Amino acid sequence: MNDNLKQHFRDSEAPFIEQVTGWLRQVADQYRPILTAFLNPRQVYIAQTLANQLDDVRMRAYGGFEGAELQRILFYPPYYEPEAADFQITLFNIVYPVKFATLKHGQILGTLANAGVERDVFGDIITDGEHWQFVCESEMADYFNDQIDRFGKTKVHLTAVAGSEVIAREDDWEPVTTTVSSLRADSIIKAAFNLSRHHAKELIEGGKVRLNWAELPKADYELALLDMLSVNHYGRVRLAEISGETKKARLRITLNIIHSK
Repeated sequence: MNDNLKQHFRDSEAPFIEQVTGWLRQVADQYRPILTAFLNPRQVYIAQTLANQLDDVRMRAYGGFEGAELQRILFYPPYYEPEAADFQITLFNIVYPVKFATLKHGQILGTLANAGVERDVFGDIITDGEHWQFVCESEMADYFNDQIDRFGKTKVHLTAVAGSEVIAREDDWEPVTTTVSSLRADSIIKAAFNLSRHHAKELIEGGKVRLNWAELPKADYELALLDMLSVNHYGRVRLAEISGETKKARLRITLNIIHSK
């Protein structure tokens, strides 16, 4: 990878870059498609940047439905024509007594993540406000079906449905264009949720913020394009665009925000 490309990535992303480089090499050498687990938007961006450097490997990302946040990537040789079935994704309806119980995103995520699997074997969890669905790797579908019969105290059963039966999600991202003094995590949280810098810092130091589904190391951590922060009780914010500097040397950015209900 050339130095010009390296400046787009953090040192901490080196292991993932190495993994992607290995996949790309495998496709080029063996002339066959390779399918990844579910990746977050930042990882998809890194993979696309690396794949774009090569003439003999193509890439497509898909998460089970249009606009999915977490997606599996298919790397493939130029001769190959990918189809939705190649991504091996199963969509589950969560069937539960809607009139008597309420499900929450955190409950579902917690149960799936604690079912003895890696986080990257399932993708988005979505709702229209009443019905809930999630996607997973097809090879894990039987496992989830066998293991999961409740979320929290609510008894459920999972029914696999066709991808065309995906529900219309209620959590549409709201784009906001603003300026910030830097791309520090506390600056982005302050701008997104109209908080003081001090409070944003307290939330991070109190373990209330996650970056790309993992622990956020510190308040002055610099965000990069398509990074996403989840802030307890406030919502989620993704750095969608960095558009240069203002005359006062502030950064003009676009954030995508979902506020907690």
